[in-house]
Amino acid sequence: MDELPLDQVRTLLAVVDEGTFDAAAAALHVTPSAVSQRVKALEQRTGRVLLMRTKPVRPTESGEVVVRFARQLARLERDARAELGLAAEQGPVRIPIAVNADSLATWFLPALTRVPQDPPICFELHREDESHTTALLREGQVMAAVTSSPDPVAGCTVRRLGLARYRAAASPEFAAVHFTGSLAEDLREAPTVVFDRRDALQDAFVRSLTGGRSGAGRIRHLVPTSDGFRDAVAFGLGWGMVPEPQAEPLLRSGRLVELAPARPMDVPLYWQQWKLDSPALSTVAEVVATAAAEALLTDRGSGAPENA
Repeated sequence: MDELPLDQVRTLLAVVDEGTFDAAAAALHVTPSAVSQRVKALEQRTGRVLLMRTKPVRPTESGEVVVRFARQLARLERDARAELGLAAEQGPVRIPIAVNADSLATWFLPALTRVPQDPPICFELHREDESHTTALLREGQVMAAVTSSPDPVAGCTVRRLGLARYRAAASPEFAAVHFTGSLAEDLREAPTVVFDRRDALQDAFVRSLTGGRSGAGRIRHLVPTSDGFRDAVAFGLGWGMVPEPQAEPLLRSGRLVELAPARPMDVPLYWQQWKLDSPALSTVAEVVATAAAEALLTDRGSGAPENA
């Protein structure tokens, strides 16, 4: 195989984005048969199955590589057209980013308001747990991600943003009922608020107190919004690890009490992005890094971008 035919690559991307062969055909203004033939030809050329024929279709691991290439190709083509003065007929620049809910609720959205809008940029935000945002990069769904992983996805650069600090907290009424003895033992029994089933922060905190013997209790309330999570803890539904910027006002007002003031948990955050010479993406990256330096805790691990 000496090259990937661009029409076939773009067709594969259309199928993934549209979800079905018929929808991709409508978007490309060709017949469904033509779409199917192009995808099959690309699979024969690569010697790999690129799509799982589900509804909606999903790329295989090999398909994710081609999809990521297709998106990067489209980004480079758009930037080249802009530099040649051919971008007037195009719409705004689209930058898809994966970001965790707590960053969205605290520092990330204000950061985006600082990005210059000449040319106009449309942000497409994908909310995902910080330990899983790199999966969206790997699949080619986003161009950049705020992540807790320092290991760069293939074809991406990574830079450290800083530390997001969390405080173990509960309402005073909840604490008075559930925390009457050993904190480590009580946390193993008390109802817990978690963001979703992937949220392991509460378990990690309890293990840090118990020496890794066990995590948080079995009664878990799933509250999948950052503000809702904070409110659920403040209303006494359970205890939880609340981001420090959200916890501090409630701690000062007495609506929350801190369970272990000397034991905050710090989660390192990183910025990963495609290794592309894209002016718009570079601008966003610099603005995000500056905002993170202001909002997050810093340590000696912060530094310049690293390459995959």
